[in-house]
Amino acid sequence: MNRTPNPTRRQTLAAALVGSTGLGLSLAGTRVFAQAYPAHPIRITVGYPPAGATDILARLIGQKLSEKLGQTVVIDNRPGAGSTLGLEVAARAAPDGYNALISAVTTQAIASTLYPNAKADLARDFIPVSLICNAPHMLIVNNDVPAKTMPEFVAWLKARSGDVNFASQGTGTLSHLESELLCNNLGVKATHIAYKGSSLAVTDLLSGAVSFMFDSVAASTPLVRAGKVRALAVASSSRVPSLPDLPTVAQAGMPGYEADNWFGLYMPRGTPPEAVALLARTVADILKDPATVESLVQKGYIVTPGDGARLAPLVASDKARWDKVIKAAGVTL
Repeated sequence: MNRTPNPTRRQTLAAALVGSTGLGLSLAGTRVFAQAYPAHPIRITVGYPPAGATDILARLIGQKLSEKLGQTVVIDNRPGAGSTLGLEVAARAAPDGYNALISAVTTQAIASTLYPNAKADLARDFIPVSLICNAPHMLIVNNDVPAKTMPEFVAWLKARSGDVNFASQGTGTLSHLESELLCNNLGVKATHIAYKGSSLAVTDLLSGAVSFMFDSVAASTPLVRAGKVRALAVASSSRVPSLPDLPTVAQAGMPGYEADNWFGLYMPRGTPPEAVALLARTVADILKDPATVESLVQKGYIVTPGDGARLAPLVASDKARWDKVIKAAGVTL
């Protein structure tokens, strides 16, 4: 009968030594990485062109990260395909701690339904690092639209059902679905004109080629204050601190209408946990700084700091919410 030989004491000690040496090398490598990181610039990918809410937020957070970490933070704008192009670029990036993504979580939750064959997925391919803020959209109209209030706009839109164009940041974006939800709730028809980001859409809004759109408070507030467009309401569940006199859509006569727009920092799956932890701590520190918070508030954001555990469930909850709107509006790509 064959027996498995018992290891000798010398063999047992040798195995233990090898195991402890391997552990020691692993721990030493971790310490070396933590001490050296970051050793060169960090890139943050943004799936939209410059000047939109995501880009504005990314540049502010990037600047503060650079100041605290002592390294340059580069913002890499990769617009297209409802921001899924930027998502794919960030997902393919090396998970070495030097690549990150600032994403409109709500838009990516929507994209997961509209782009079922997308090469990247926010929940599958990324590690949630930090919840940063809610960046609400507001309903803005061309100055030739006579409505000064939300009820007046509703009456104007109903009287012209089927004869009005509206803009969005792209097919399937939150900016698009907010208008679809509005029209669906009112029982009116309007023609959707899609653009690659808000800056291009706003150009046509100013010219009168389109009559209205939902755009970020951050990007639209300067236009509103300059009198170039008119703001009627915010889409979010609560008023925006920077515009306390502007009601929510629900407060302005459409109970139940609600569209929050969450933003978070992500890193490609496989990124060393030390890098994830350091960026999470640094972002948390940034969002404790009163001057930074005030700057974000003045730009139209609602600061909602949180860790990755708080950020992660938002994708699933937003997907469930907007899937219903997509089906009701018959939105396809």
